[in-house]
Amino acid sequence: MAGYRRKTASSPSEVLEQAEAFLPDMLGLTRSNDSSHSATWTGTEGSVTISAHRHGPYTDVVANTDRLRTSRLDYEVQRLLNQLPYEPGDAGGPGSGERT
Repeated sequence: MAGYRRKTASSPSEVLEQAEAFLPDMLGLTRSNDSSHSATWTGTEGSVTISAHRHGPYTDVVANTDRLRTSRLDYEVQRLLNQLPYEPGDAGGPGSGERT
């Protein structure tokens, strides 16, 4: 029900690898479906599908959840997207106000 979009310097495979490292750990989600440019994770918190497509030096990342924007799932998906490096050479990672 909610959708998010982010531009990143990461490749599509790097985006999906980072999501795979983040989502199961933070939300207990399990990868239920995947392709070379998208994957779906599901669990008790809900489900999220992340697709990543390269356009020149950037990757366009779209995340769609089946929850309201106020859910824990949506909060964590937004955190994941914010950790992606925006420009080539950026380190990425949590923001200055986030716990590590």
